[in-house]
Amino acid sequence: MRLHRLEVTAFGPYAGREVVDFDVLGADGLFLLHGDTGAGKTTLLDAVAFALFNSVPGARGETKRLRCDLADPDQVTEVALELTVQGQRLRIVRNPEYLRPKRRGDGFTKQQAKVSLTWVGAAPSGYAADGVTRNDEVARTVERLLGMNHKQFFQVVLLPQGEFARFLRADTAEREDLLERLFSTERFGDIEHWFVNLRTERYQELQKQRLATQNWVTRFAQVAKAEAPEDEQIDWVAGICLDAVSQVEAAKLAEYQARGIREKAEAVLDERKAMAERVRRVRTAHAKLAELAATEGQRELWGAEVAAAKRAAGVADAAAQLRKRADQLTRARRLEQVQERALETLRQSATGSAAELRATAGALREEAGTLAGLVAEAEQQRQDRVRISELADAARYAGKRVEELTGKIEELPARLERLRGKANDALAAEAKLAGLRLAAEELAKALRDAEELPGAQKSFALAETALRDAVDAHQHARDHRQNLRERRLDGMAAELAADLVPGQACAVCGSAEHPAPAMPMLALVDEKQEKAAEEAEKRAEAAREHAQIAKLDAEKLVAALEERLHGRTREDLAAEVAAARAELSSVSELAALRARWERETRQAEAESGQLADQLNQAEQDVVKAETGQNSLAEQVAERDRRLEEARGEHADVGARRAHLLSVVSALDALAEARTAVATAERECEEQREAVDAAVRQAEFATLEEAQAAAKPAQVIADLEARITSARTEEAHVRSVLAEPELTGVTPDDVVDLESAMDAARRARAEAELAVSTLQAAESRSRELSDLAGKMSEAMTELAPVEEEFAELKALAEVVNGRGQNARKMSLRSYVLAARLEEVALAATFRLSTMSQGRYSFVHSDAAGSRGTRGGLGLDVLDDYSGTVRPAKTLSGGESFLASLALALGLADVVAAETGGALLDTLFVDEGFGTLDAETLDIVMNVLDELRAGGRVVGLVSHVEELRHRIPTRLRVRKARTGSTLEIQTA
Repeated sequence: MRLHRLEVTAFGPYAGREVVDFDVLGADGLFLLHGDTGAGKTTLLDAVAFALFNSVPGARGETKRLRCDLADPDQVTEVALELTVQGQRLRIVRNPEYLRPKRRGDGFTKQQAKVSLTWVGAAPSGYAADGVTRNDEVARTVERLLGMNHKQFFQVVLLPQGEFARFLRADTAEREDLLERLFSTERFGDIEHWFVNLRTERYQELQKQRLATQNWVTRFAQVAKAEAPEDEQIDWVAGICLDAVSQVEAAKLAEYQARGIREKAEAVLDERKAMAERVRRVRTAHAKLAELAATEGQRELWGAEVAAAKRAAGVADAAAQLRKRADQLTRARRLEQVQERALETLRQSATGSAAELRATAGALREEAGTLAGLVAEAEQQRQDRVRISELADAARYAGKRVEELTGKIEELPARLERLRGKANDALAAEAKLAGLRLAAEELAKALRDAEELPGAQKSFALAETALRDAVDAHQHARDHRQNLRERRLDGMAAELAADLVPGQACAVCGSAEHPAPAMPMLALVDEKQEKAAEEAEKRAEAAREHAQIAKLDAEKLVAALEERLHGRTREDLAAEVAAARAELSSVSELAALRARWERETRQAEAESGQLADQLNQAEQDVVKAETGQNSLAEQVAERDRRLEEARGEHADVGARRAHLLSVVSALDALAEARTAVATAERECEEQREAVDAAVRQAEFATLEEAQAAAKPAQVIADLEARITSARTEEAHVRSVLAEPELTGVTPDDVVDLESAMDAARRARAEAELAVSTLQAAESRSRELSDLAGKMSEAMTELAPVEEEFAELKALAEVVNGRGQNARKMSLRSYVLAARLEEVALAATFRLSTMSQGRYSFVHSDAAGSRGTRGGLGLDVLDDYSGTVRPAKTLSGGESFLASLALALGLADVVAAETGGALLDTLFVDEGFGTLDAETLDIVMNVLDELRAGGRVVGLVSHVEELRHRIPTRLRVRKARTGSTLEIQTA
């Protein structure tokens, strides 16, 4: 895989569109990515990952905040990446999901994520020529071409030294966590959890079966009413079942005998009950006959009263009708008197017959009809007078409205001119506002630079002094080391002569004779002193390099501040900032009123047209009201003359017509009343004659005698019912005594029923007890037999489950690093240990080269102390001392070498295992600042080896030395308006 071109727009700290041409950067195979902290170096690597996988590495991918906050609202956030994979060039354009301001109204709207993959040239076999636009299809295409997922890509292409630096110093648990994230071994952890969950699930199932089996045993013991033994439960169950069968047979024999005794006793009881019932019926019949004989006289009197009452019934109906006619006559005479008084109240005569009264009413009704038309004209006259008053008021109001509107129209032009002037002033202030804000911000920034300059100059002076001191100290340490080495070389002959022994061979010439051994001229210098001097020189050299970097940084800061100030002093800038802020405040207040003045101007312009329309309408209303008032006045005067003649002595025509109609109604009512009185008198006389005829026909002397004999119909019915009931009862009793089964039975016969009932009750209770005992024995036997079968079945099913669980439990413990697992390594740890061993072998080759053969990695799969998990031990073998020591003991620079070696080893292992595409572009993150010059040369040689075969390696670092060593650089510049990119070449 080789990257060609990266374009980022409104992404991360990049507010605009920035382009990275990797073909230019990778011309030499090695380039440097550098810039200020927070400028956006890592964001470029994130952009590559986002374009490929819609994800960014590490914690930055969790926030999902990719859009630049400084970007223009209409600027679309986009990342475009052009690369070649497996000989096929393609271009991926991806837009993340983000919120942008609405184009209309307030608030935000969601911009949906989009992606497209297009082929540069012909599409490969099996792929659509027009590319891919769906996110899931793009993801599958990228993973298929690269041969790895996004996690493996982050490990192989974006080498995470920070992860491996922590890995070197981590304990077993932390190291396991880091390896899991690097190698994605979650599936082996899932297998461990699967075994644990399966063991738990099977244990729960086993416990359920154990509990079910124990429940059957408990229920069997409860039914058998015996305590279950711990062992030999099968034989115990068989004995209990045999005993239950014997109890059933005995209960059957007892039930048969008790049933026979009960049947005999019940037969004797039934016979005696029948005899007792016959005696009771005879006694009841004789008692009823005696009672009927005692009430015979009373029944005869009831018969005579019923006959008289039936004769008087016709007379009572006629008398009641006579009373009704008399009441009607009285009411009719009263109504006639009321109607006469009502007619007199209206000053009209009440004399005359009904026919005469009706004739008078007809004449008056015709006169009232002639006045109906004039009543309607009177009502219209009243309404017209009200309308004339309303029209006069409307004319006055419209006149006042005309005067008011005329005054407002004359004042409006001056007010419009004032409002337009204020709106133009506010618009001009608003146009100046953006420039004033930018100027104020620039001045404030310059003021901060002016305040920072003295401190920076002081720091630069101190850095120069510190650098001179460090150079002197380094030169002194170097002179001291060279002096000690020269003295040791000069005294080497004396040092060797001190080891000579007479008669033994010389280590230099081999002679056994030593005629003139060298003598030391000065104090001898040993190897320990020389090594101490070398260490002191290295420390002094490191301090000198650190002082050199500090001096360069301070110098660049002073130069940058002076360049931005352009000779302005702090006092000048403070005055300019105050003046700019005051002007900005004044202009902001004026600009804030723009909306108000524009709104009031629009309202005044709209009001001008409205006032003109209102004035025209008011003038029309005046003319209309005056014209209508004059026309109605003429009509009212003409109508007044006709109405005055028609009203007579009444207030108006309506009052006269109402009086006539009232007199007509009263005459009609009196005529009806006199007709009703005559009719009632005739009917009353006729009914009196009918009553006299009914008394004579019923054989009564007088009406009063007939009324005394009369009885209500209900009383007559009750007396007849009593007479009939007595006759019916007497006939029934005599029929009972004549029945054949009562022949020979007398009321004095006695039957012994109690003794037979006691005997039957005792026999029935004994039989029921026998039946209950038999049912209980049979139920117990059946239940014991069922429970025995189910208990045997449960025990048979439990045995293989017990064996299977024991095997599963042992296997789960081994997989999770417990039980028979001697190394205490879980499956996941075992896989991670194998991966770690492969990485250690690959990393040892790199580390040995970078440490000049001194260090190599040593992997250990031994268990931890006190039985803790093992398998993830990683130490270093120091070839100088021949000892294996923990990685924690490495120095800062040595730790970086080890971390880089592990990262490169991981890249080799993952690329080999995934079968992925050849990785022609790699990025290496920070850490070079911890290396001395010699070691840095070695590391750079290793990185040179990485770019063999056309591979491009990008270094991300702040180290100043690398800027001199690497001619091709990509610099990221940070600014308030967003970061920018610049490609620099030597």
